[in-house]
Amino acid sequence: MDRRNFLKKSAISATGLSLAPLMGSSYSSVFGQSSPGNKIKVGLIGCRNQGWSNLKAFLQYPDVECISMCDVDDQWLYQRASDLEELTGKKPPQLVKDWRRVIDNKDVDMVIIGTPDHWHCLQLIAACEAGKDVFVEKPLANTIEECDLMVKATRKYNRIVQVGQWQRSDPHWDEAAAYVQSGELGRVRTVKVWAYQTSKWTLPVVPDSAPPAGVDYDMWLGPAPKRTFNQNRFHYNFRFFWDYAGGLMADWGVHLLDYAMKGMNVGLPSYVYGAGGKYGYPDDAMETPDTLMVTYKYPDFNIIWDHACGIGTGLFGLREGVAFFGENGTLILTRQGWEVVPEQAINSRTFPYCYPCDDERKPNTLRMEAVEKKKGTGRGLYLHAGNMLDCMRSRELPNADIAIGAEVAKLSHLGNISCRVGTALNWDDKAGKFVGNDEANRLIKANYRAPWKLPEL
Repeated sequence: MDRRNFLKKSAISATGLSLAPLMGSSYSSVFGQSSPGNKIKVGLIGCRNQGWSNLKAFLQYPDVECISMCDVDDQWLYQRASDLEELTGKKPPQLVKDWRRVIDNKDVDMVIIGTPDHWHCLQLIAACEAGKDVFVEKPLANTIEECDLMVKATRKYNRIVQVGQWQRSDPHWDEAAAYVQSGELGRVRTVKVWAYQTSKWTLPVVPDSAPPAGVDYDMWLGPAPKRTFNQNRFHYNFRFFWDYAGGLMADWGVHLLDYAMKGMNVGLPSYVYGAGGKYGYPDDAMETPDTLMVTYKYPDFNIIWDHACGIGTGLFGLREGVAFFGENGTLILTRQGWEVVPEQAINSRTFPYCYPCDDERKPNTLRMEAVEKKKGTGRGLYLHAGNMLDCMRSRELPNADIAIGAEVAKLSHLGNISCRVGTALNWDDKAGKFVGNDEANRLIKANYRAPWKLPEL
């Protein structure tokens, strides 16, 4: 189909369209039965950035074929169709602007969701209901309520869902977590997690404008509040506006806080205090904090999150990472690898004003052996895709199962909500709400714009 005819056939508005797949039938996929050569057939929703990166990772496996692509922006839909042809030698037979047509395609075995956060819930639940397995970008959802619904849908429809927290498939991350749990560091009292990002620079204010040609802006907004188009809120920069995402905390936080919790073998805390704001760029267009610190209090240690936009040097001179501060040494974990820096023995001969904190060891000795840097594979996303494909066959839970993605997404939301309401909060995980704070509890909820509705399960 040429571009002109495609545009004529696919110019669709979200107005009046329900969540149900267009053909109204449920299709339980058993990949391979309808696939020539037993290939797993993939549909991609959201083609521009990370969705495309995810698809390329899957296409490195010879048993995967992309048969459907969807984007609300013609520029990127056609660009990625061309990129796919260059990569594989053929275009997908289905190019659409309405994501429900991908899910309604009975030949699609797995859906990759690469859309902004505010779309994840509707698309994932619809895909699960239609019998598809799902690879969904992180963070799992834009609200705590949506996270819970997505887990419920995944279990109800017995689907395999992998969240794009690909560190879960790069072995050195699990090696580091296991080392923390071995006790070699001694008692860990503080875990620090940080992201100092020069790539997240200021976002200058620009006037509203008409949407670019070929963009179905109403569909891009979907369940988010109706707003006049503004370039700052579109494509990559959506993540700095509360309607669609949770800022740097939700972007980087879910990757890194995930391993703070895993290393310490804990779930959600009962106490959180977040403080921050637009300290670096107070007059720019971003809504989310450019500077934020959050303390998550556990019974005998704290996890501390720290981020800054426009600054590139964080703890230990690193842009981002996780550090477990033990009494014997500190384990430093990044995408590049992990290492342990030992503590020095302390006694009154070394530091005469520290008495009576004498250490049994001699002065200037170390409390543990250093661990030289153990490097990562640099192939995390590729391995993550492979794990997803394996689990589609075995029906076992993937490395970043939806419950894992939901828990760390909630952790990031707890910190953001505390900052937004300006006070410390107590979280009742069993009840799924904050204790005694109505304003904070309102921010747990998803408020959808008609005609879109939060699914009922």
